[in-house]
Amino acid sequence: MTEGKWYSRLRRVVLVAAGALTLAAGTTAHASAAPPPSDGGTFSPQVVGGSRAAQGEFPWMVRLSMGCGGAMYTNQLVLTAAHCVNGTGNNSSITATYGVVDLQSSSRVTRKSTYVYRNPGYSTSTGGDWALIKLASPITGAATLPLATSTAYDSGTFTVMGWGSATEGGAQQRYLLKANVPFVSDTSCRSAYPSMKTAVEICAGYPQGGVDTCQGDSGGPMVRRDASNNWVQVGIVSYGQGCARPNYPGVYAQVSALSTAIAAKAATL
Repeated sequence: MTEGKWYSRLRRVVLVAAGALTLAAGTTAHASAAPPPSDGGTFSPQVVGGSRAAQGEFPWMVRLSMGCGGAMYTNQLVLTAAHCVNGTGNNSSITATYGVVDLQSSSRVTRKSTYVYRNPGYSTSTGGDWALIKLASPITGAATLPLATSTAYDSGTFTVMGWGSATEGGAQQRYLLKANVPFVSDTSCRSAYPSMKTAVEICAGYPQGGVDTCQGDSGGPMVRRDASNNWVQVGIVSYGQGCARPNYPGVYAQVSALSTAIAAKAATL
């Protein structure tokens, strides 16, 4: 697969089936990323077939200015996808928007980045599509999203959300959209994506399509409730064949397989 074709599979932009509203300039730029193993096709992440999220429903959700999503891991670190960022090192070019579902709300909280860590092996068979963005200063009282540390929650129905496209190739959204998607087994997912990395990826979606993440949703969390009814992150939006197409579920970085590495790196930042 060429690098260009891989880019088209990445879900950098969120698609949701509510009215599409173009965001302010600077929210849809794509970061460069090294291509992972090829299996052909065209991928693009978004929330399609969704509905508008309520203010405060997903308080840890973050919009990143390069056109990706993320979640607050600590009050100064945002967890997102490796393919959303250019590499590891000092970086003050990213703006994180937190605390609102309406990106134009006067209540939004923004922070510039100061450093980015991209998992160096994310495109390998045992790597994972994750990165950490350190903000220039903490967000006092920020809600954070716990990570799944075992496979106990890697099944059932998940919730995805983002400001990406609501239709394949569509505009980015002003308001946060959400949708529910069911777990898809590795066996079924590999029939759609032969090079799926089963050790570090998890799939979700409907056989008939219609609901999915899409362009602009990359890096955002896939979550479900834990035994105490609290949200826990089980996935990171990574890639898919188009958006919400039949028999092509969304592919997510599998957080339960990556949480130890994420925590270890976060402790050094």
